[in-house]
Amino acid sequence: MRKLNRLSLLSLLAFAVALFPAAAQDKPGGSAKPSNAAGQTPVERGRYIVENVAMCELCHTPRTETGDPDKGHWLGGGPTQLRPAYPSPYWTQIEPRIAGRPPGTDADFVKLLTTGISRTGRPPNPPMPPFRMTRADAEAVLAYLKSLPR
Repeated sequence: MRKLNRLSLLSLLAFAVALFPAAAQDKPGGSAKPSNAAGQTPVERGRYIVENVAMCELCHTPRTETGDPDKGHWLGGGPTQLRPAYPSPYWTQIEPRIAGRPPGTDADFVKLLTTGISRTGRPPNPPMPPFRMTRADAEAVLAYLKSLPR
């Protein structure tokens, strides 16, 4: 059952990434550009990962009445935008605010992004995927999120 849930989530995320590539061009804080880890600051690298790879706004940014991301509440958390393909008691109903100060300690957040284990000692509930980022990428994501207004 968990394997099917993960497969459904990965399929949904792949579909979302394929469906919304142009959305990356109109994000607060800068334009989308190819990744160039050698010449980027950690905040720039983190912005690229959050906005163009992990697509965090799909869940962590509330929507306007027209369904567009509410740029005034960028990564501000709120009701989960994605719905499960089938009923799941584990599906998160409220996404946390990650702009300004992600939940938990910096070490908790880096652990979540590098191991897929949350501060509770378990993987996060869907729709959050169990990321396996490098430590440098996880720290860059944290730097970007902390650079955003609370």
